[in-house]
Amino acid sequence: MARVTRTTSSPSPAAPAGGGAAPVILARGLRKQYGEFHAVKGIDLDVRPGECFGLLGPNGAGKSTTMRMLAGTSQRTGGELRILGIDPEEDGPAVRARLGVVPQQDNLDEDLTARENILIYGRYFGLPYSYLRPKAEELLAFAQLTDKADAKVTDLSGGMKRRLVIARALVNEPALFLLDEPTTGLDPQARHTLWDRLYRLKERGTTLLLTTHYMDEAEQLCDRLVVVDAGRIMAAGTPASLIREHASREVLEARFGTDRNAAAARLLRESLPGLHRLEVLPDRVLLYTEHADTLQQDLARLVADGHVTAPVTQLTRRASLEDVFLILTGRTLVD
Repeated sequence: MARVTRTTSSPSPAAPAGGGAAPVILARGLRKQYGEFHAVKGIDLDVRPGECFGLLGPNGAGKSTTMRMLAGTSQRTGGELRILGIDPEEDGPAVRARLGVVPQQDNLDEDLTARENILIYGRYFGLPYSYLRPKAEELLAFAQLTDKADAKVTDLSGGMKRRLVIARALVNEPALFLLDEPTTGLDPQARHTLWDRLYRLKERGTTLLLTTHYMDEAEQLCDRLVVVDAGRIMAAGTPASLIREHASREVLEARFGTDRNAAAARLLRESLPGLHRLEVLPDRVLLYTEHADTLQQDLARLVADGHVTAPVTQLTRRASLEDVFLILTGRTLVD
């Protein structure tokens, strides 16, 4: 791996998102094929310096395959790709030297302490101990693991291990940070702690590319994102713009009973003027609207006039990125 020269000072902020700076990731028509199977079918990406960019999709959508191509660990079948202005197939070591990578599964050395995991990982980049020793303390503090510096990995909780993986991946002060489902399996407290750490990195100017199955995570962290399904981009934009385009401002969830939802939905589709979209699920009916209060009043009148039975339960909520995700990719379980 290419040798990386660093000082012990904090990394300089990257150029802010936009501003005419060259993209950190530029992909055009990116494809990956395994025999007859097309995992990635012509993806275009343009990730700007200093932003958090999300790559969302169901299992098997091509997210991890795309991440491996971006990390320079898997060759593309076709298309163009530049990472920090470099083609990873032409100079993979130069690209990897400037990347930080957090894989889906923790790959820490359990026989080493938290501090030793950072020190040994840094040696893979050719970094001297004179740099690594203070850097390890800085990263342990960033990950809120100072008091666990001498603890073996086996003694750390799941959230601590994920924070250590993130801290370790920052040892070479990467210009681009790739995170593949970084909070999967963590409890809410651990997830929120990791969100805070990632947001701090973004404030320092680090460019983040994130895959996640948590839509609230994408809404919290991502400036822009793409939704991928079956190897293709289904939609792209900011979380707010995608919600406006594909869903609505609010959603009324009504449960009429599993044997009555479909019949109620047919009547409501014909009788509610403020309805943006209606979706029938086995356990409830989703009514997408810009004004849930008005829709509730219209529903109450239909119930009072005897046109539809009263819902067993109902609630209103803000439309979310999860609604967009399910509208675009469907609700069928994918293994």
